[in-house]
Amino acid sequence: MAHRLAAPEDADMEVLMHTVRRFLAPVLGLMILSLGLAGYLFVHRDRILKLDFLPHAPDWRLLMTAPPVIQLHVVAAMAALAIGTVLLIGVKGTRLHRMLGWTWVVAMGATAVSSLFIRAINPGAFSLIHLLSGWTIVALPMAVYAARRHRVAAHRRAMTGMFVGGLILAGLFAFLPGRLMWAVFFG
Repeated sequence: MAHRLAAPEDADMEVLMHTVRRFLAPVLGLMILSLGLAGYLFVHRDRILKLDFLPHAPDWRLLMTAPPVIQLHVVAAMAALAIGTVLLIGVKGTRLHRMLGWTWVVAMGATAVSSLFIRAINPGAFSLIHLLSGWTIVALPMAVYAARRHRVAAHRRAMTGMFVGGLILAGLFAFLPGRLMWAVFFG
């Protein structure tokens, strides 16, 4: 019996479905974050309108007098940002990549877990941004498992997603008016 060759439209549909699956999670994540940002801006609109934006040198005293959990969170996030940038730019699969990768996993884990104890946006309760923490806590071991099983594409997607979503986007939320990082740099 002859093997049936796939029709060109089947191949096109497969490529389309692969593209949709690849971008669906990031698009949904951005939509959730956008809703969170819109909610924050709506709830705090009066306070934001009253802020005077005055560029100045960073006021490190605010960070140094913050609670220890916030200091740990900031240090871990900055370490993860620096190491993650090196990992994304550098050569993959080397001993240095693995060593820095484990260090990045520890820094990301510390960032995610410490954020669970920071509840300034929604006093006493979790906020939408804590969904990123939960996602990171679950995704980190899955991404490490993918690397250990030599599933490079899955590992790359997961780690890049955590870098962009868990560090870059969450970090941008830290600079919203009324938050500590806003006060350190702009307040």
